[in-house]
Amino acid sequence: MILRGLAVLLICLNLGVAAWWALHDPPLPLAPPARDDGVGSLVLLGEAEAPPSPDAAELGAVPVPLPAEPACLSLGPFGTPAELRAAMAALTPGVARIQFREVPATQLRGYRVYLPAAGSREAALATARQLAARGVRDYYVVTAGAQENTVSLGLFRDLGNANNRREELAALGFQAVLEPRTEDAAQWWIDLAAEPDFEWRPLLPRSTGIEARTVACE
Repeated sequence: MILRGLAVLLICLNLGVAAWWALHDPPLPLAPPARDDGVGSLVLLGEAEAPPSPDAAELGAVPVPLPAEPACLSLGPFGTPAELRAAMAALTPGVARIQFREVPATQLRGYRVYLPAAGSREAALATARQLAARGVRDYYVVTAGAQENTVSLGLFRDLGNANNRREELAALGFQAVLEPRTEDAAQWWIDLAAEPDFEWRPLLPRSTGIEARTVACE
């Protein structure tokens, strides 16, 4: 009897809570407090418009009007994105129009000295044994790729050192080849329109190696 009474009591309590939720009126939202004239309301950080990026701020609207007879120049090359950004930031305030473009380029990595490819792997190894017999120790027989069966005699950053190595082998009776080592790279150029007497070089953080080409104004 006691358990049955408790079960009935719990059922009645659940029914009462359900009826209260179904019939009660939700409270009205509180009105925001009054603000003084000229004082803005609070805005959550997530609701605020994000500020422009530093790059966008640097390359924003240009205040200089386009001259009647502008001088249009292409400046470059700039070898890294950092150099490009610094130059764009320095030049933008003084020109009417400015933009940049990326162009493919070839970058010199150094120099390679080697003996030309032999007719077979056995011939290349025979040449290597001749080098060893003459006291040459720094060499490597290339076994695969575009330089297969050549005998590498060194990689050099300085042209003078590469020439010395080739002459050393020539004195021993080996006709070594010296060739530059290159790789694909990227360069950037800045195209701008400004006054005919615009002096761009003093504005650049680094102007060494940078040239100006006169281009047609579009």
